[in-house]
Amino acid sequence: MVVISDLSSSSSSSTTEYKYDVFLSFRGGDTRNNFTDHLHKALLDANISTFLDEEEIETGAHLKPELMNAIRDSRVSIIVLSKNYANSSWCLDELALILEQHRNSNQIVIPIFYDVEPTHVRKQQSSFGDAIAEHIQKMEVETDGNKRREMARKIEQWKKALTEVADLKGMDLDGRPETKFIEQIVRDIYRRRIPLRSSLPLLIGMEDPIKFVTLWLKDDSSTKGDMLTILGIGGIGKTSLAKYVYGLYSRKFDTSSFIEDISRNCAGKLTGLLDLQEQLYGDISKRSSIQVRDKSLYTSKIENALARRKVFLVLDDIDSLDQLDALLGSKGFHPGSKIIITTRDARLIECCSLFKTNAKPEHAEYELTGLCEIESPKLLCFHAFASNNPKPGYEEVIKKIVKYCHGHPLALQVLGNSLYNMDVAYWEERINMLKKESISNVNMVLRKSFDSLTSENDKDLFKHIACFFVGVDRDVTETILNACGIRARSGITNLIDKCLLSIGRNNELVMDQLLQEMGRFVVHQESEKPWKRS
Repeated sequence: MVVISDLSSSSSSSTTEYKYDVFLSFRGGDTRNNFTDHLHKALLDANISTFLDEEEIETGAHLKPELMNAIRDSRVSIIVLSKNYANSSWCLDELALILEQHRNSNQIVIPIFYDVEPTHVRKQQSSFGDAIAEHIQKMEVETDGNKRREMARKIEQWKKALTEVADLKGMDLDGRPETKFIEQIVRDIYRRRIPLRSSLPLLIGMEDPIKFVTLWLKDDSSTKGDMLTILGIGGIGKTSLAKYVYGLYSRKFDTSSFIEDISRNCAGKLTGLLDLQEQLYGDISKRSSIQVRDKSLYTSKIENALARRKVFLVLDDIDSLDQLDALLGSKGFHPGSKIIITTRDARLIECCSLFKTNAKPEHAEYELTGLCEIESPKLLCFHAFASNNPKPGYEEVIKKIVKYCHGHPLALQVLGNSLYNMDVAYWEERINMLKKESISNVNMVLRKSFDSLTSENDKDLFKHIACFFVGVDRDVTETILNACGIRARSGITNLIDKCLLSIGRNNELVMDQLLQEMGRFVVHQESEKPWKRS
């Protein structure tokens, strides 16, 4: 459940970082103050970075270097082919360079036939034929032989480019309102853009969770939108799984947003939740120049945006009802929307305001419990040897490490990194030290689950179970601890909901080994003198 590498692709575009999502090529006199301006704004409103030449002043015979760089640095080029597009030698030079990028670098090219016929572009007829004729006429009166040959070469290049672009799959108004047409263009670009900025992470041991979430995402039977809660202790892979499926499927929705590390961001500053509301609203709705700095007003704006559009939303590491109510509201979702929540608290979701209304969504849960015995060594070896397989002679020590980590991905990663390029003797020494000390990075993550317990009763209960009652019958444990003044029945239920405890087949208390050691470490930290510990 830890990112290990990037998926490779034979296409060079899969690993290229682009400065712009879109380059707009257009004839300013035709569309700058109407269609292209509206399209440009709509792209920016959808958080699609777009290059538009603000000057469009043709000075000299060659394209400005900044225009050439912008074309090469864009993932997609939109070419607005209007009536007078071919009159401009600069537009034609842009077109030729764009198509060169299309052939050599797999740049996506989308022709927009704006009140022109594709046939006229392809065969250089009507206004496009007139424009080419004018360029030929200018060439014929040129007295400088070198310039004339260069102009002749360019004209042939332009004609081929016009024919080529007209043969690509393009878009046209087709009698629709421009606003609807622009919405279609933006939606198409948005869906293509999402996976392009960074390649998709490859995870170890996540086939079953990925399959479950994928089937859930593809299920469109709900009329109210769907919500999935991914549960598990800290470091178990909830965020990694959510990021993976988000990168894979977010482009299939009208809009999407991934709000990461909500618990930490809210705890870090007073305006943390308001900042997250602003981020979410900006992701799923059109930008507004009107600034709102009121949490309840932002909740209302978010509610309205969620109801209007088919969205894919991930809220990562939710730990309070206040966060859920502020980020989801209570009006429900547009049909087809998918909402993923990652949390350590199973009871939070269905206690929020949304689930107390008729608009409550269909809700599913998936709990991550760690890697299996087959996948754990692969993850450890990847971080220890940069390979999925162990080096000769390390087989036995790897088994000991894997047994100790009990399938916890973060523990395997931290230990693997600490053992990188170390000999077998060092590994053996490290194994002997493990139970005498805490793995700091892992302990910090697991400690968050303990610290999130709001009741001192539940914290004391967790420490008692970690030290004395793992493997003991639940009823027996409750009887003993109730007699000690600890509310064990309700407390055990709370620990189960927080993914800190589970019940075995024979009613025994089951706790992850690393969680148990963390609990004992917490007790040990209370005092160096055992009789002063809880």
